Amino acid sequence: MTAELVRGQNHPLSQVRLEIRVSAGRPVMAVATLGDESGQVPGVEWVAHPGVPTLPGLEVSRQAAADHRLAVDLDAVSATVHRVSVLLALPTGVGGPVSFGSVAAPFVAVTGLDGTEVATYTITGLDAESAVVALELYRRQGAWKVRAVGQGYAGGLAELLTDQGLPQAYQLAVGINEAVVQGLARSVTAPPPRTADGDRSRQAAASTLGPDQSGSPYGAQGTQGGAGPYGATQNPQGPSGTGYPADATPTDPDATQPPPPTPATGGSIDYSHPRRQNSAPPPPPPTAPPAQPGQPARPVAGDATGWSMEERLYNQVWGMFEDLARSTAAYRSAVDFAETRMDKELDQVLSDPRSRIGGQGDAAREAAQARHTQLVVQAREALDRDLVQLGAEADVVEPALPAAYARWDNPVWHAYRVPMEMPMAVRLGDLHLPEGDPLRIPMLVRLPLERGLWIDSGRTGSSDGSFADSHELRRLAMESAVAHMARLLAVHPADEFTVHVVDPAGSGARELAPLVRSGVLAAPPAAGAAGVAAVLGRLTERVDLVQMAVRGGMADSLPPGFDTAQQLLVVNDFPHGFDDRAVTQLRYLADEGPGVGVHLMMVADREDADSYGPLLDPLWRGLLRLTPVPDDHLADPWVGHAWTYEPSVVPPGSQVLQQVLAKVAEARTKY
Repeated sequence: MTAELVRGQNHPLSQVRLEIRVSAGRPVMAVATLGDESGQVPGVEWVAHPGVPTLPGLEVSRQAAADHRLAVDLDAVSATVHRVSVLLALPTGVGGPVSFGSVAAPFVAVTGLDGTEVATYTITGLDAESAVVALELYRRQGAWKVRAVGQGYAGGLAELLTDQGLPQAYQLAVGINEAVVQGLARSVTAPPPRTADGDRSRQAAASTLGPDQSGSPYGAQGTQGGAGPYGATQNPQGPSGTGYPADATPTDPDATQPPPPTPATGGSIDYSHPRRQNSAPPPPPPTAPPAQPGQPARPVAGDATGWSMEERLYNQVWGMFEDLARSTAAYRSAVDFAETRMDKELDQVLSDPRSRIGGQGDAAREAAQARHTQLVVQAREALDRDLVQLGAEADVVEPALPAAYARWDNPVWHAYRVPMEMPMAVRLGDLHLPEGDPLRIPMLVRLPLERGLWIDSGRTGSSDGSFADSHELRRLAMESAVAHMARLLAVHPADEFTVHVVDPAGSGARELAPLVRSGVLAAPPAAGAAGVAAVLGRLTERVDLVQMAVRGGMADSLPPGFDTAQQLLVVNDFPHGFDDRAVTQLRYLADEGPGVGVHLMMVADREDADSYGPLLDPLWRGLLRLTPVPDDHLADPWVGHAWTYEPSVVPPGSQVLQQVLAKVAEARTKY
């Protein structure tokens, strides 16, 4: 049973590996401090913050977000640590709220790794405070407990850290805020929420939150203030995925030019990019006559706002996802209310001795059940109306999707041409809910990839409750990975995406054959421990080189012939062929690679790497888990749904994948 704590209340912890989830409504910074026996923080090395997100047994988010997930392993913290404090602070200098009194009360939940809530705490009573100690985990007589603190500080994070005894509190608070502000400035914009009047018009997109903090599939992770099941959240590296400003690349002269000088008249400096559009996108053009009074609006593909048809379709798909999530949540809530009301009425009948005998009790029970049935029927009718409208919209949207958003059986692939620029997003599969069959919502993930992909080849339960054979699952996982690789190659310009494959035992040779034959890979799949070491070594050096160039302000001074394309590393059968050095390099690439254009795709069974223990937990948590068969593993923290994910597969017997790869290979020969 979940303990709902109030300020000052404590609760014992029966688990040592925990997740602390924070929901604040607006972007906040999450910081964790380690305290000694007296509760004091001896130095900055005892603080986990966006600049230094990991400490032994502790991991926090890398940027400000409305939703955070902090990982804690109390067995892994030092024996000298007696207190772990979770701090929340509002970033300054970003135009957001300056005190917690002007935002919704933050909510904090301590959960097990399976998502089961152990304790929750809503931080109420805050006013002018801009930083707060949310809760603390502390040792008491050899056991750990959690205490709801809720102590706020009007002086912000610096005052809070000073109160915990940190000598360099002010300098550290300034550094944390600067890192977060820079991250927000580079963050990818997310689709806006629905407008109040209920139509599908989309307003200008707003900046979003940090990785793995939200659930929106279309970038908010969301987004985050957004919702969504698969954490397509934003990364502080910017939409280019290379760590440069949104419109700059390593060869863009604007990437290294200083900002405009301050006007002589003393006016404010304009920090906007000279080519960035800051105004709201235009509304969609009218393409269908208005609906007759009393009739639902006739669906039209691309009826959302946006600068292009691609952006309008992207926002429309996001709106369909929101609508299905809201409608299903309303239906489930109504059913829960009906059941609760019936249980209460039946309890009242049973509590009266006079109604337990004779016809009076039977009549009361029948009346309660009839009211329950009526409420459920009404709720289902409302849901069915929404599903009919969404189904009609899906029927017109699906055929209009561009190749990057389309299923493999969409005719758009037969007219495929290698694009000249990267699309906004790519489709990785479909999402649906049990109440909404057969409606499918495309699962679109923003490009460049802000999180690595993990195609789980382990024992996975399919949506119909059956289980596939382990060898068959590994084959299906590799086929799914090949389909994802082919799509990523197809949606990028010919010279802007490079794929490296590591297959130490050669177990994926059959599935990789179309990629190898077409010649679209950077090199044949690397085999054996030597091949693993060579590929990881090259990509690690690349990450180091680009990071040094960017940090040194010399992004345009990379060596001649340097491949500036986005890089994708595909690893099959991990950890076969990996030694400790290779594992360390892989974790480094997963953490640092996306910021400089090096992305990771794992095809692996997590149980195969159990010997590493919790060492690899951050790696698995940082990847977007996909399955080769339909599975309802994508949790949606926004409304609590478990979305069923269906992979995007090539129809049996279709030659579309080979045809697309042939065109990609032909275009690459010109470069």
